[in-house]
Amino acid sequence: MKKDIILAGVGGQGILTIAAIVDWAALDCGLHIKQAEVHGMSQRGGAVQSHLRISSDEIFSDLIPKGSADVVLSVEPMESLRYLSFLADDGYVVTSSKQYKNIPNYPDENKLLDELNKLPRKILVDAEQLAKEVGNIKASNIVMLGAASPLLDISVDSFEKGIKALFERKGNALVELNLKALHAGIAVAKSLA
Repeated sequence: MKKDIILAGVGGQGILTIAAIVDWAALDCGLHIKQAEVHGMSQRGGAVQSHLRISSDEIFSDLIPKGSADVVLSVEPMESLRYLSFLADDGYVVTSSKQYKNIPNYPDENKLLDELNKLPRKILVDAEQLAKEVGNIKASNIVMLGAASPLLDISVDSFEKGIKALFERKGNALVELNLKALHAGIAVAKSLA
């Protein structure tokens, strides 16, 4: 088993949280992981991306070569398009359809969605709306993780354990909120399959 994942978004959207949960879940499954540090302006609003590699075999590099990522997982649609050159021919783009307009010349919403809809393998999710429905818009990153989870060959149980490990010190209510967000994303991915 081998999965190469590009994580993309803007600062403040929870890219590091996604990475931490995937890392925890992969380790729970006995897999090897390598993660490149987050690149970009990680303060709120700056572009952020990270490489995350998971394998049943030893991994020697933390960087994903262009054209070989299995998944580009993005919490922001324009950021997903920035990393298409990393995507393998049979790879998936999993992105939120809700824009985070952090620059004055942000592309037209319809043109952006048209570009995403041209992709042969994509999962577009209104993560903000689903996060609101489960109780907190800040959980949209976990909705996106849930939407990508069927593509990652890691058990849902391991993702749940990762969420519990990461959020338990902040209280059971936050754990439950994030578990609901994970399952909301999984449900959307399954409905689109």
